Amino acid sequence: MEIKIAPSILSADFSEMGAAVKKLEKSGADMIHCDVMDGSFVAPITFGAQMVKNVRPLTKLPLDVHLMIEHPKSQIKFFADAGADIITVHYGACAKISQTYLRETLEEIKSLGVKCGAVVNPDVPVENIFPVFGLCNMVLLMSVFPGYGGQKYIAEVTPKIAKAREYARSIGKPDMDVEVDGGVTEANCAEIIKAGANVLVAGSTVFNSLDTSVTIRRLRGI
Repeated sequence: MEIKIAPSILSADFSEMGAAVKKLEKSGADMIHCDVMDGSFVAPITFGAQMVKNVRPLTKLPLDVHLMIEHPKSQIKFFADAGADIITVHYGACAKISQTYLRETLEEIKSLGVKCGAVVNPDVPVENIFPVFGLCNMVLLMSVFPGYGGQKYIAEVTPKIAKAREYARSIGKPDMDVEVDGGVTEANCAEIIKAGANVLVAGSTVFNSLDTSVTIRRLRGI
């Protein structure tokens, strides 16, 4: 299975975002991960659809938009119109609204011609999103609690990765993207990939490296 590296632009210098995105593409990144935070579902506020719209013309890479926000369904069209290629939404944000809200949101994303995915935090069983695996192009397992970059990988998430991959195979989706976000480094990427992940989000590891091309290759296992 192809291993994809999706550097998070949360770790970029926002005043140089265009240059950062172009450098990531040149360095061999596979996707651009856009962490959208609203100051409510998680404490910080990052950026909204306008940033995605501004980044879209600067790269041919897929824009992987991770919504860490309340009421995500209300924002889907803005991000779809801005050029998102995939939009992922949190089980936790949706479950607070209703039992059907996650499925409705994923269906709304797909209706706009955008790929979709469900996200669980480290303390949420991956089984909670099994009912929507059939709808998803990707599932995202947070390996830190969302909000801040540079956190340490939570090792207890590794078995959840294996469960996600095993369940995807069991429903006839062996090549489904299983993404891991948080604390991904050159030291633990092999363990994460072995467990079944094929999309690795890396912010601090990539942006703090002396050579982003080399770091991206090492994260990919080359």
